Amino acid sequence: MSSSTAPAGSTVRFGRSLAAWAAWDWGSAAFNHIVTTFVFTVYLTGSVAADEASGSSALATAITISGILVALVAPVYGQRSDAAGAEVGRQRRLGWLTAVIILCTALMAFVAPAPSWLLWGLLLLGVGTFAYELAQVEYNAMIYRLAPPGRTGRVSGIGWAAGYVGGIVLLLICFVLFLADSPLITLPGEGTAVRVVVLVAAVWFAVSTIPVLRMRFPFPAPPGDTEAAVGWAASYRLLFRRLGALYRDDRHLLGFLVSSAVYRDGLTAVFTFGGVLASGTFGLTPGDVIIFAIVANIVSAVGALIGGWLDDRVGPKIVILVCLAALVVTAAGMLFASGPTAFWIGGTFLSLFVGPAQACSRSYLVRIVPPGREGELFGLYATTGRAVSFLAPALFALFITIFGAQRWGILGIGIVLLLGFVMLLPVRAVAGRAAAGEAAVRV
Repeated sequence: MSSSTAPAGSTVRFGRSLAAWAAWDWGSAAFNHIVTTFVFTVYLTGSVAADEASGSSALATAITISGILVALVAPVYGQRSDAAGAEVGRQRRLGWLTAVIILCTALMAFVAPAPSWLLWGLLLLGVGTFAYELAQVEYNAMIYRLAPPGRTGRVSGIGWAAGYVGGIVLLLICFVLFLADSPLITLPGEGTAVRVVVLVAAVWFAVSTIPVLRMRFPFPAPPGDTEAAVGWAASYRLLFRRLGALYRDDRHLLGFLVSSAVYRDGLTAVFTFGGVLASGTFGLTPGDVIIFAIVANIVSAVGALIGGWLDDRVGPKIVILVCLAALVVTAAGMLFASGPTAFWIGGTFLSLFVGPAQACSRSYLVRIVPPGREGELFGLYATTGRAVSFLAPALFALFITIFGAQRWGILGIGIVLLLGFVMLLPVRAVAGRAAAGEAAVRV
């Protein structure tokens, strides 16, 4: 067992640093909610693509390709980040990656409502998603220096909740100003409102990133990973050796990485295809989709906060399992439901359980990561997630193709969530009171 890098006393003041860190999650709502979930992807499949079904299939393909690239790069990227050692470098790298995401978001304003622009839109989405996943490696690793003992779940939950609340505020602003049926600002031409909104999202994210780049960490940095200070090719060889060591000495950690990869792909799919399904299958208007997104974010924020609180009491594993079970049952019901009311009920219930599952997964890994290897393990966390990131999009597209209707994509998402639930069952539980790194096994 390794000792935590955080001081045991609860007198350490970390509120200001936590707020600065969570501001990035708040700002990332611009990409997660405006771009990948409720506005831009709906615009791509509904207005840019030739038809809804082919647009949904193309979107799934683009997400799959981006995921493969993340899977190949993220763990070695994280490993080399650990080797750099200096925490200011982690902040700087987070800043550069965020700049790429912001640039891609801003360039989406050029995507016109015509099929000839679909490839350009998907390319920007893919590059932005790739940069976002690498940025998450740096961002998540920062929890090591933020969370006091017994507070890891709440810190992670607060971050997720900040993202959801940021999504609420940004979506509400964009809806009232540009996207409502009778907006305060009426813009001429089809798709113009969406193209302005992505510019607003880019500015939102840029401003929200400033605090985390200037923050000071309340707890000391873990030691740098000096063994990883090698070239890229040697980094891959080191990675494979360490994976072998994980298989021999800590199969529960490896089992968590694999099982969480599966169910996190399902969780991502719930939001990625949620807006698309709301519009194409359940008959919500674009304005209704935005209103639902606001409600869903409120519910998700509450769920993430409650989940983080429960995490520190009963441990993250049991919270994740309960959430996954609820998601599978709800998805099964929505498969045979129809109409806007059914989507409002089912979608709201789904939103309540997605946030806790995501936040508790992050806090579980923080507790079992050896000090000095947080970047590498969060890189593996991203890689295992992206290594199977084709799963939910592929099954989503496959069942649409087989049955000829978009609603059958729900079956693919439900199967992925159920598989992740079953795979998580044999993984060891971790006490909620454990601090960052306290449950780690050195390999």
